[in-house]
Amino acid sequence: MLVRERMTHNPITIREDTSLYDALKVMRDNKVRRLPVLNKEGKLVGIVSEKDLLYASPSPATSLSVWEINYLTSKITVRELMTKNVITICEDCPLEEAARIMVDNKIGGLPVMRGDQLVGIITETDLFKIFLELLGARTQGTRFTLLVPDKKGMLASMAQEIAQMGGNIVALGTFLGEDPTNRLITLKVQDVDKEELWPKLEKLGIKLVDVRET
Repeated sequence: MLVRERMTHNPITIREDTSLYDALKVMRDNKVRRLPVLNKEGKLVGIVSEKDLLYASPSPATSLSVWEINYLTSKITVRELMTKNVITICEDCPLEEAARIMVDNKIGGLPVMRGDQLVGIITETDLFKIFLELLGARTQGTRFTLLVPDKKGMLASMAQEIAQMGGNIVALGTFLGEDPTNRLITLKVQDVDKEELWPKLEKLGIKLVDVRET
């Protein structure tokens, strides 16, 4: 799966001369937490987050009058608050690459580029939605968490046992195990009795960590 398949196309943007107050209003009206910033030519020059704007806003404990606060915030522009060295990603990159970049750089979103043109944005919320799909969080079934030997053919053997019982795998995720010799696998299955399936998986050298109906 590629970034272009899950990004927000034609993202909401603002100009670098937008005031702090107006930028916050755009975020709140559109329920977003970050905005790509464009110059007059429509080129990406920065990104600003809700946190950036809130940190720059006057404190509620200030002794300034409402008029003074409005005057000061009207003078602060996005240009002064935005991150200028923007980390971006291309639309044809794998989703896991987007996730890696976000984690490594401790950021919550990436503008998506086609050459020098902004075509989308992908955020941590998009990745959370993909995680829900990966583990079948919104699908009914029996959820197994298994510690599986890291050997060739193990997944095929598991799938064969489930298929022979008339079961259907609706979600499967693999994760790091206890050590390099095994993998932790989360498996969601429909149309199979867990009491009958588990002994068959156990014979393959698989350890049951958790099982539940979800």
